[in-house]
Amino acid sequence: MKKINKVYVVVASIVLMFSIKSNAQIVKAEIRATGLTCSMCSNAINKQLKTLPEVVNVETDLNTNTFTVTLTEGNALSPKVFKEKVEKAGFFIGTLVITAKPETITQTPYILVNDKSNNLSEIQFQVVDKGYVTEKEFKKLSKSYKNVETYASNNEDDFHIKILN
Repeated sequence: MKKINKVYVVVASIVLMFSIKSNAQIVKAEIRATGLTCSMCSNAINKQLKTLPEVVNVETDLNTNTFTVTLTEGNALSPKVFKEKVEKAGFFIGTLVITAKPETITQTPYILVNDKSNNLSEIQFQVVDKGYVTEKEFKKLSKSYKNVETYASNNEDDFHIKILN
């Protein structure tokens, strides 16, 4: 009886291991915020970002208004979460650069706007949708990506990304 249980446990473990979908995940997010005028402004964003349970650390560069957010392994966050947190603090995203596992960009909400490919264990990409770049940059990008049908639609659940590395 014990031998059957051990075999059953081993077989069940192998089946379970291969049936679990690889977890697409964001490793780090670099957010350059706009509209900040003082250190209290950056403190408001910092506090909002730290309310996410997946956040391990937030480093702030007051000279560039950049927040580098390090995240826990295996998280399932999307860029939308960062936008919501920055806006809840009363500010806007100027740029959002994400470092992630390569399988992250193969997920449905991500749409590539450039054909850059690599074989790295982590990739960096910029979200180029409205609300993730400045208004001026978005107008410029709209002309560049006019051939990408979904870019002009401004669907908040799709993320148009440009691979940087």
